[in-house]
Amino acid sequence: MASSTAGRGLSTQAAATGVLVALVGYASSVAVVIQGLTAVGASPAQVVSALVGVGLAMGLPAMILSRWTRMPVSIAWTTPGMALLAGGAAVEGGFAAAVGAFVVTGALVMLAGLWAPLGRWVAAIPKPIANAMLAGILLKLCLAPFVAVGQAPVVALLVLATWIVVGRVARLYAVPAAVAVALAAMVVQAPAGAADGFAWPAVTLVTPVFTVEALIGLALPLFVVTMASQNIPGLAVLHTFGYRPKVPPLFLLTGAASVVTAPLGAPTVNLAAITAALCAGPDADADRGRRWQAAFVGGLGYIALGVLAAVTAALVLRSPPILIEAVAGLALVNAFGGAVQGAVQDEDYRLPALMTLLTTASGLTLGGIGSAFWGLVIGGVLVLLHRRSVPAAAPATATRDSGTQ
Repeated sequence: MASSTAGRGLSTQAAATGVLVALVGYASSVAVVIQGLTAVGASPAQVVSALVGVGLAMGLPAMILSRWTRMPVSIAWTTPGMALLAGGAAVEGGFAAAVGAFVVTGALVMLAGLWAPLGRWVAAIPKPIANAMLAGILLKLCLAPFVAVGQAPVVALLVLATWIVVGRVARLYAVPAAVAVALAAMVVQAPAGAADGFAWPAVTLVTPVFTVEALIGLALPLFVVTMASQNIPGLAVLHTFGYRPKVPPLFLLTGAASVVTAPLGAPTVNLAAITAALCAGPDADADRGRRWQAAFVGGLGYIALGVLAAVTAALVLRSPPILIEAVAGLALVNAFGGAVQGAVQDEDYRLPALMTLLTTASGLTLGGIGSAFWGLVIGGVLVLLHRRSVPAAAPATATRDSGTQ
């Protein structure tokens, strides 16, 4: 099907989704990235350089992988990993040691791509559990429009009204119209001088320093968090929408991109989860064979945001990110509904799926690993316990059913 659609040109709907993907991925967590880089010793100039590098590290692999696989493979920076850095202390050796840790983390991700059992493990996740994890990931974002009404009522209601009104007339243009309104509001509300002093960002090269402390204290935790909180859930999200890409190329390319851009100060990149749902869902395009274009355009958007790092970071940091999150939530309502339906329609999996959904939505973090991973763990354990108990419970169930009034 992919080949039959390749010649139809760029889908307007997919392109609009790709723009939204870049905006959501950037605006929702750039503050965390800046905090994480600063915490490990990056100077303001090194932070800007890192944003340029990570824009390239996200954008180029997204464009290459989506075009090559004809699947909506979306790439993101490791937000949980940056939160881990932001909450820790600076390592001995300063930012150069942190950059060395970024290099090692990227190399470990590449090694993970060569480990065949990983792909089989992800493929073995029951579909109701994967759907439940996706629903849990999306729940907070789908609530964002209503949270935004409380924080910025005028603009949020305008965005919501635009989405509803345009959706009634032309459903395909509802989200792009809402994005346009949100962007206009961000520009209008930005403090005077937010984008003054524009200059092409200067790239600052940092020679990596490899220390035992940074390896143990940064590289290994960052690798574990990146795999458990981003790469595994990201694969599961793609599987939920029926896309099963080969695992090795994904990890080899994202790991290599992390290694190459680390000397710019760029943090590790990985498969996306939330923005993957934007690209892979029906709102990106009704034709599954054209949804890869959303991830491709999203990659272009990341590169553009990276090149304009000094201005975009200043604008985003001085504007309420809840506005972009609200638009993303509106775009993901249908995906959330489909995930919930897929999670609970099989009665045998309903309880494990609900526990997966609730755990994932809770935001639980243990050992620096995010709730999506723990949701899969809890759901998987409950599925195994259920399978063990079914044979013993069957006679009792039959007896109880026969006596029901």
